[in-house]
Amino acid sequence: MAGAITGAAGQPALQPSAEQVALQSNYITDFNFLNQYLPDTYEKEFERYGNRTVASFLRLVGAEMPSNSDLIKWAEQGRLHTKYVDVACAAGVASSAVWTIGDNLSPGTGTIAIRVGQTVMLTKNTGGANLKALVTKVGVAGGLNANQIELAYYGSNHTGVTADKYTMFVYGSEFKKGSAGMVGSLEADDVFFENKPIILKDKYAVSGSDMAQIGWVEVTTENGATGYLWYLKSEHETRLRFDDYLETAMLEAVPAATGSGAEAALSSASAAGTVNAGSEGVFYSVSQRGNVWSGGNPNILGDFDSIIQRLDKQGAIEENVIFVDRQFGFDIDDMLAAQNSYGAGGTSYGLFDNDQEMALNLGFTGFRRGYDFYKSDWKYLNDPTMRGGLPTGPGSGRINGLLVPAGSTSVYDQILGKNAKRPFLHVRYRASQTEDRRYKTWITGSAGGAATSDLDAMEVNFLSERAVCTLGANNFFLFQE
Repeated sequence: MAGAITGAAGQPALQPSAEQVALQSNYITDFNFLNQYLPDTYEKEFERYGNRTVASFLRLVGAEMPSNSDLIKWAEQGRLHTKYVDVACAAGVASSAVWTIGDNLSPGTGTIAIRVGQTVMLTKNTGGANLKALVTKVGVAGGLNANQIELAYYGSNHTGVTADKYTMFVYGSEFKKGSAGMVGSLEADDVFFENKPIILKDKYAVSGSDMAQIGWVEVTTENGATGYLWYLKSEHETRLRFDDYLETAMLEAVPAATGSGAEAALSSASAAGTVNAGSEGVFYSVSQRGNVWSGGNPNILGDFDSIIQRLDKQGAIEENVIFVDRQFGFDIDDMLAAQNSYGAGGTSYGLFDNDQEMALNLGFTGFRRGYDFYKSDWKYLNDPTMRGGLPTGPGSGRINGLLVPAGSTSVYDQILGKNAKRPFLHVRYRASQTEDRRYKTWITGSAGGAATSDLDAMEVNFLSERAVCTLGANNFFLFQE
């Protein structure tokens, strides 16, 4: 019988502990001197939620580098070979025929990237026999429409051709003896992408009087800050929270739609109206330019075979890391365990040498099937105060994992003016010789060593301006409900 998990008040505490004002819940207020009994107190805070930060993903897979522009642009290679998937002609039995290409023509020129003398293969999109032909006329130069070509079949006729959609690709060329050379040439097909940085800010403020008040509780934070001054805890937690936002904003950012409320509110951030508010985060870029797996986690080898076949059609990166939530990690472990001939017993897979003092390892760190796939738990997807607390199930939009190619790729960097090696994921922050906005922090007021104004307080300010660049998004996989 399946069990149920309950906790105090039915759920773990998910409400934020940080408040904008000092409340009774923030401090010890029991100063009853009529009670003659002194309580036995634990001076140090107990870290009941462990390490509460979620930032680590971009530090593992990416890098940071400066940028000195409001707009970041890069070029990615297009396909090397020519292929069209919307090609059709009228049914017939002639030895040649005019075919119409419904795909988009080459941008800027409005021409077809096929030339007279090339040889092509055509296959019906719904399946069936293929045929091969020689290109004898192309577009307006051959007296046809711009999106038409004439093909001479290598077979005696084409009785099997129907008025359906075909896929066509170029596989070579053939010319008769003594003929002139190839007419026309093809230019490289680059695809240009761009992104813009966003400005992130935060602040912590404490009055001079509160800074001079010591507490009996020794506070601590994940970055090692300790002491009996309560404001130190709040200041350091503000810093930790800002560090997390530097990463989660790069994951979740979306561009503001034209005419949206966000664009109106952030219109001053646009450069002469040419750059909209918002930015393209990792999840947005992969959902728009990459691959999305939906309908539950892939939990059988057949599912991963489909993923591998899609990767074959993209960059075919040899090594990939899958960052997963807890359930996706369990699904992968169970899938790999099932490949063992004794998997039904549940105790024979992994490194099991019958040592009575050895803990049974029921998890896997990776596997190879065509490519190398490494698995890593992603705290951001498990944290109940972040994406780990979102609803599950079909239509929820919940993200269960992200496949990231390992290594780097070569792109044309417009700032450097040359090709450069870049990680598939990296962060660009605004910087120049006089201003570095990667991670700025400064203190204002008249307390805590600051002497910049007559304000009887210390204000700690945080600022960063950055964007994430997702290169080769076609090599990424987003696993989403």
